[in-house]
Amino acid sequence: MSNERQEFSRRLAEAMQAAGYEPRPAVLFRLFNTHYRGRSVTFQSASRWLGGRSMPEQDKLQVLAAVLGVEPHALRFGTGKRRVAETRAAWPAAAAGARERQVIDAFLALPVKQRELIGELVRALGKR
Repeated sequence: MSNERQEFSRRLAEAMQAAGYEPRPAVLFRLFNTHYRGRSVTFQSASRWLGGRSMPEQDKLQVLAAVLGVEPHALRFGTGKRRVAETRAAWPAAAAGARERQVIDAFLALPVKQRELIGELVRALGKR
């Protein structure tokens, strides 16, 4: 294992924790594939990123950085500052499980018009 990969792994885990996610391969796998528009990565890829055995390609690094609210350069090399962004509070364990978190993240990634439509649907279902 190279020191560079280990350091990336550490920064990735820290960025996940700072963004309110548990630094586990299953969480990273779901989170990344929810936001990546290309071919999905495997669970093993996410595991290798967190385990310090490999590093993502640049396009994937860009997505990871955007999702976690850090600068790509800082995530990759450890320099730079945390991007000013809306802070993400940690999910309370009792409030939502992993499945609910994934659904909410997918909802937040939708364009505004689609989010409005989903909001109307949820309100209508809640009136029953």
